[in-house]
Amino acid sequence: MTKILKLFTDGGARGNPGPAAIGIVIKDEKDKILKKHAEYIGETTNNQAEYKALIKGLELAKDFKPAEVHCFLDSELVVKQLRQEYRVKDPGLQPLFIKAWNLSISLKKVKFSHIPRTQNEEADEILNQELDRRA
Repeated sequence: MTKILKLFTDGGARGNPGPAAIGIVIKDEKDKILKKHAEYIGETTNNQAEYKALIKGLELAKDFKPAEVHCFLDSELVVKQLRQEYRVKDPGLQPLFIKAWNLSISLKKVKFSHIPRTQNEEADEILNQELDRRA
């Protein structure tokens, strides 16, 4: 059992909406990569892709039975909505927020942090590779 997991997620669409993919990198507390996952998710918006990446990442993180999950996203909107600093006004994001919220409370402890895109390069790179494969 890993104590603390670091979950890096990124979602992106080419066009908004447009063809989209998600990238997920799960690391242990020593920054050892435990899992990488990329997936094409069809046509969606950037914000929906960000949520879908987080949801899939949380589902994958649960398999490790962590005591704590630190989620790192370059989407300030998603982080602030999950920290309840912003309301979720977009009807397309509301069901995704609920799913992400329910997953986060099913884990022992979850923390959401906004990071610059430059600190989320691994997740961004694998999602773009997935989009390139689909192009």
